[in-house]
Amino acid sequence: MATEAHGEETGGLVFHPLDQFIVKPLFGGEGPIHWYTITNVTLWLALAVLAIIALFIFGTRGRAVVPSRSQSVAEVLYGFTYKMVEDVAGKDAVKFFPYIFTLFMFILVSNYLGLLPMSFATTSHIAVTAVLALAVFLTVTIVGFVKNGVGFLSLFWVSSAPLVLRPILAIIELISYFVRPVSHSIRLGGNIMAGHAVMKVFAGFAAIAAVSPIAVLSITAIYGLEMLVAGVQAYVFTILTVVYLKDALHPAH
Repeated sequence: MATEAHGEETGGLVFHPLDQFIVKPLFGGEGPIHWYTITNVTLWLALAVLAIIALFIFGTRGRAVVPSRSQSVAEVLYGFTYKMVEDVAGKDAVKFFPYIFTLFMFILVSNYLGLLPMSFATTSHIAVTAVLALAVFLTVTIVGFVKNGVGFLSLFWVSSAPLVLRPILAIIELISYFVRPVSHSIRLGGNIMAGHAVMKVFAGFAAIAAVSPIAVLSITAIYGLEMLVAGVQAYVFTILTVVYLKDALHPAH
């Protein structure tokens, strides 16, 4: 607030690129936020779910031989994800396809909704991405033990390494396994947050007449890059999930 007031007094340019990530209640002003409070995050998470329902239920309702645009998009996304699961983790991983496809679509739609003007980038919050990553971690770990029993621990025992190095490598593998949900969530949240913050910075510079044309061109270029990043980050999160699932189904490979 002091910086903002100083900026107004001096007539300088003041902007706060991280303010766009503040969680605010939709109703009740600036009161405290509880677990049941409806916030801007809640709104855009719900809109992401509704958008997915609209695409896959209403958009494909006719199931025409000559598909409509919405049906074509749904079929391409479905086929792309199915092939990814089958190629990376094998045919026995296809039973987990509904879960993986739901993850992919939720992250993809949330990322793109976050690029709309006046929207909220829900996947920029670690609280959101951490829940997704922890769900993947727990699911993969449970599947690994249910399917392989104690044999799942062979994932951490590098049998191809010299015997003297195997205990050390086992500790390293164990640590890296438990770090998975951290890296899985921060990679997605950090990339989305960084891109939106950079766009906000250049948007602030657009208010200065001398640099306005350069700032507008920069925003356009960054926005185009963020369109690519939104899709790539959804893909990266999903394919890492599939790789982790492959480890759980085939720990000895």
